[in-house]
Amino acid sequence: MELIFEKSVKNHRCTKLPKQDIEDYSIDNNLCRTSDLNMPEIAEIDLVRHYTSLSKHTFGVDDGFYPLGSCTMKYNPKINETCASLKGFTNISPNSDIEDIQGALEVIYESDRALCEITAMDKMIFQPGAGAHGEFTGLLMIKKYHQERGDFKRVKVIVPDSAHGTNPASAAMNGFQVISIESKNGVVDLEALDNVLDDSVAALMLTNPNTLGLYDKGILEITKKVHDCGALCYYDGANLNAIMGLCKPGDMGFDCIHLNLHKTFATPHGGGGPGVGAFGCKKILYDYLPNSIVEKENDFYSFKNVKNSVGKVTAFYGNFLVLVRALTYIKHLGSEGIREASENAVLNANYMRVCLQDTYKVAFNRFCMHEFVLDLSSFKNEYNVRAIDICKRMMDFKMHPPTMYFPLIVHEALMFEPTETESKQTLDKAIEILKQIAEEAITGSINLEEAPFTTEIVRVDEVEAARHPIVKYEY
Repeated sequence: MELIFEKSVKNHRCTKLPKQDIEDYSIDNNLCRTSDLNMPEIAEIDLVRHYTSLSKHTFGVDDGFYPLGSCTMKYNPKINETCASLKGFTNISPNSDIEDIQGALEVIYESDRALCEITAMDKMIFQPGAGAHGEFTGLLMIKKYHQERGDFKRVKVIVPDSAHGTNPASAAMNGFQVISIESKNGVVDLEALDNVLDDSVAALMLTNPNTLGLYDKGILEITKKVHDCGALCYYDGANLNAIMGLCKPGDMGFDCIHLNLHKTFATPHGGGGPGVGAFGCKKILYDYLPNSIVEKENDFYSFKNVKNSVGKVTAFYGNFLVLVRALTYIKHLGSEGIREASENAVLNANYMRVCLQDTYKVAFNRFCMHEFVLDLSSFKNEYNVRAIDICKRMMDFKMHPPTMYFPLIVHEALMFEPTETESKQTLDKAIEILKQIAEEAITGSINLEEAPFTTEIVRVDEVEAARHPIVKYEY
């Protein structure tokens, strides 16, 4: 379709600006443009039609099934948006007098208490702007924890090979040496862990259930081994939506955690933000939290600084309205609803896994939690159909593809996460479509390398797009 600039017609306009009714303000010439600003000139009706047409080419969770494994693209209840749009929340400034923002501070405090109850942590903060930023914050605190104890030799962070890619990146950004350990039967290999544990280890980063959707039953032994060598345990909370209300990371032996509010607590996800990487910790790390912390005393909320803080990690207190949405979700569901959400997420994933196991190879075909991974290497070897070809074909059926080629330890991987918000009818339809696509691959009745056949854009050169992106219009 045409770009908005290509629809531009000289002297067409959407609106007429009123005459200036304020005094001129003198701006330094060095800050001023030396040429006119090139903007599209277009009538209002053409503008509306352009962006309405664009919106129809964008697929979101409100459009259809979106089983994006590990990213949890689930439905966001509209009541969350209603609460986040209340004027008492939208018309305040972070520089407001503390007496005037007691309601906002109560949201922060109540979110802290609710999430600590769910995770068995002692304190939760909401400064980090996303999950990976929460990881960075936690490892910054772990580093200071060891250094305050004079233990400067702890320079290593252990990360399993099934971890999210942000884990080793966050560790490296904090100056740690990343030690990767191989999985065994889809979970942590205890012998491999023993081989790398020593007094140079600062922490273990672990997701449980992991990116294969598998719960590690040896978790208590794992965290004990790490603690026995003097290191701390970091919980990547990306997959908490599989276990909330059922078990708690703090009870597993973890010392700190980050949560992705967009994944587990139904706040909008995608498009680059905003996000909240809620970060929680046990008492041993409290004194290193970023300032400022919301505390309550005599029904009055105020900010408190801790003595050994690692310093602020973002300006002010994070993306507040995202937090309003998350707290609305928690309050709306209650403790029983939170548990039921996890139970349904696990039920949906296992239902879909079992229904597909005779058509596709499941990488680790046993009881899973919220997601499961298919191994399509046999389709590639026998029929020259890759995971990406299956994904592209799914788009013809108005269904968003799952995560592909992740985790890296599964070749030609497709990771499905149906989430708790999908009905059995939706899952049955998706299963039927996936079986049809498998039949097309086996029989060769359709050239899947040319799919999708019904979308505005078929396939792009992803390497060229990544290396030489065109991000502005050239006149």
